[in-house]
Amino acid sequence: MSENLTSNLTSTSSCINNTIAGYQMDLLPVFYSFICIFGFIGNSIVIAVLCLQKNLKTVANIYMVNLATADLLFLITLPFWATYYAFGLKWMFGTVMCKVSSSLLTLNLFASIFFITCMSIDRYMAIVYPLRSQKRTLTQAAIVAICVWALAIMATLPTFHFRNTYYLEYLDVHACIMDFPKNNYISWCVAMSLTKITFGFCMPVTVIITCYLKIGLHFKNSKGPILNKQSRDRVLKIVTAIVVCFLVCWLPFYTLTFLDVLTRMEVIKDCRTEALVEAALPISICLAFSNSCINPLLYCFVGNQFRENFRHVMSSIKLLRSTNSQHSSSRKGSDLR
Repeated sequence: MSENLTSNLTSTSSCINNTIAGYQMDLLPVFYSFICIFGFIGNSIVIAVLCLQKNLKTVANIYMVNLATADLLFLITLPFWATYYAFGLKWMFGTVMCKVSSSLLTLNLFASIFFITCMSIDRYMAIVYPLRSQKRTLTQAAIVAICVWALAIMATLPTFHFRNTYYLEYLDVHACIMDFPKNNYISWCVAMSLTKITFGFCMPVTVIITCYLKIGLHFKNSKGPILNKQSRDRVLKIVTAIVVCFLVCWLPFYTLTFLDVLTRMEVIKDCRTEALVEAALPISICLAFSNSCINPLLYCFVGNQFRENFRHVMSSIKLLRSTNSQHSSSRKGSDLR
């Protein structure tokens, strides 16, 4: 996504001011560092708890672990991007790390939304068709997860191929940007952006919203003691929070990306719109990246009684430490005797 901040610098548009606003150099490193620290802690806890608890081996949790893994792969690249913007778009880590860091970022973009979509479908099946959903197996979920990673990797290949270090004359730095062929640079930018918008947002969001709307209708139309009002309201609140949070985090970025596509295709020729897109993209990217911090809260801490499971794991760790400490003390006493 970082090409959205720098690709305009190589554009031939007469509207674009070939400079980077100073606030971007101050805002992005601080925000990236914040997201990296808290997101890494949150997602690490999610993976640890779900993997250590034997009774948590479910289809939904397999998707959660993979979602947290996708977020972690992205989060480990943020120190590189924070340094990159702190030094005014000067990439100091070589071409290989430029490709790898950018590819992991794009991989997270696709993998995270794909796994969120899988979780939405799983929730829909579990609530609307509970008897049919009981036939789901962990093996099937693992196969789906492998397919999701394969699709996300395929969608990432163009980024790995085209991402490169490129000298920006206006800033006098070697930046890490998408090095598309110059003779059809705009076409490649448009194609890449439309691919992300279509497969990384529009199609998955359509599936997610459809699933949750059907869940809501199912609760509304259900009769008898299937779910009491309190349980129904709690689930609906969680479902609403998931959809709203995802849209709040990602919709601004994809909206601005679509506006950028329209300006590159010269559908929009207003320089003020181009300036607005260029100025607002950094904020929208920060908001999108923050979803990696929020995911652990929404999918585990709020919706899956995660706090109880976390306390159980912590209690087990404390008990293990206490046992080891007593064993160590007993051994020392034996050695002294």
